[in-house]
Amino acid sequence: MTTVSEARQRWADTTLKRVLDRFPERQPCFETSSGIPVDRIYTPPDALAGDYLEKLGFPGEFPFTRGVQPTMYRGRFWTMRQYAGFGTAVESNRRYRYLLAQGQTGLSVAFDLPTQIGYDADHPMALGEVGKVGVAISSLADMETLLDQIPLDKVSVSMTINAPASILLSMVIAVGKKQGVSPKDLRGTIQNDILKEYLARGTYIFPPAPSMRLITDVFRYCAAEVPNWNTISISGYHIREAGSTAVQEVAFTLANGIEYVKAALDAGLDVDHFAPQLSFFFNAHNNFLEEVAKFRAARRLWARIMRDRFGAKKPASMQLRFHTQTGGSTLTAQQPENNIIRVTIQALAAVLGGTQSLHTNSMDEALALPTEKAVQIALRTQQIIAYESGVADTVDPLAGSYFIEYLTDEIERRAEEYIRKIDALGGARVAIEQGYMQREIQDAAYRTQMAIERGDQVVVGVNRFTTEEEEVAEILRVDESVQREQIERLQQVKANRDHAKVAEMLERIRRAAQDPAAPLMPLFIEAVEHYVTLGEICGVLRQVFGEYRPEVWL
Repeated sequence: MTTVSEARQRWADTTLKRVLDRFPERQPCFETSSGIPVDRIYTPPDALAGDYLEKLGFPGEFPFTRGVQPTMYRGRFWTMRQYAGFGTAVESNRRYRYLLAQGQTGLSVAFDLPTQIGYDADHPMALGEVGKVGVAISSLADMETLLDQIPLDKVSVSMTINAPASILLSMVIAVGKKQGVSPKDLRGTIQNDILKEYLARGTYIFPPAPSMRLITDVFRYCAAEVPNWNTISISGYHIREAGSTAVQEVAFTLANGIEYVKAALDAGLDVDHFAPQLSFFFNAHNNFLEEVAKFRAARRLWARIMRDRFGAKKPASMQLRFHTQTGGSTLTAQQPENNIIRVTIQALAAVLGGTQSLHTNSMDEALALPTEKAVQIALRTQQIIAYESGVADTVDPLAGSYFIEYLTDEIERRAEEYIRKIDALGGARVAIEQGYMQREIQDAAYRTQMAIERGDQVVVGVNRFTTEEEEVAEILRVDESVQREQIERLQQVKANRDHAKVAEMLERIRRAAQDPAAPLMPLFIEAVEHYVTLGEICGVLRQVFGEYRPEVWL
């Protein structure tokens, strides 16, 4: 029987060596402030190995419990993103360049509500919402402004967009071309996760079947043309924000992931062709050790699902790579400075859990869009963890803790139980259509709220340790003039484009949408390059696909 020390040597000679030959670690040696050397990874002695190799193994190898890269943060830190976007593209671009100057290493774009549901700024449904919860993007001209002076061959772009994700991605591809950046060199992520919109968030447009077609169309196109782009970010974040438990977050997110993989296979794609471009998006809440274990359990469970259920062969197809955002629903309007401590705890849990990128919420987000000062503090939180805490100097530092390993096993076991129930119902899409997952989340959210109201669950500054509140001095507000300015810019774009070409492109999109086998991404890219707007493209798709009208689940 192979011992841990023998297996470790094999790992060092193969998986680790391949990575170190290409990507040296950040420094030649790591040590504590007292001069104690810090090894790359710690494992149990052979006499205590037990089932270590089966359950934990080594980072960069199945089952990836300890991380998806052999050296993790010893090679490079996680990508530090701050989710940002408000008002116009001009204002958001200024905020992005400010964040990059402060040391942020990737963009994370927030879109306003009209953009998220496929309406231009001049549509009646957009009234009063333009630029309010994110940046307004109606056409390629807005995307050009948004990404002005941001080199797309060096900065990765993450976009929280779902129903019209393929169209926004088309705009980024078009901007990249204008910058001279090939689609093959673009790096980033689109959320593109429609199932959780039906389940927990609500910014859907089309019914499930055509929505899944749009998603698999992106899978197919990007696997061939944009290989470094994450084609979906399967989101547990919003499931948790809606009130789920940590176990439900893992279970429902992976169940949705299973549904997307099945849809891609049904569309004729090879699992090892598209699976390496799948990514995930998780929440980080306050129960520190549970959150660390949650990330480790999700990684192990997904690896087994991809290998055993779908027959994936490539290690990259089995890796659960994920972005983390600290818990928005945990932030309080009362004593907002307390949120800095909450976010620090949550960010540390994400790092100890092995996240690939991280957004830290700002202390004032329970009140309004964050100010620059609050955003800077949030970003500095990540930087202090990275550069000053020492937790990034060894891989999976909490591994081997009796409690961490117990929690990891237990979260995996309970999540598997949920997935079996969802499979029995017919899969995630059917379970959502029947309201099963919605009811589970509602029940969990109700239990939490009752515990807070009874005082059984303490929220510092809210139901205990309260103080007389002073008015917050600085709050970012989006001026109502934003909508007028955005409409004026949109009208200029529409007036100066080739109207015949716009009509031609919309008709070609209509015909392609009517043919279930026709690819749509190439048409979307060509259309936005001729300044066909987001709302115009979504309007044609609405006519062909229809709109989703949810059931009311009680």
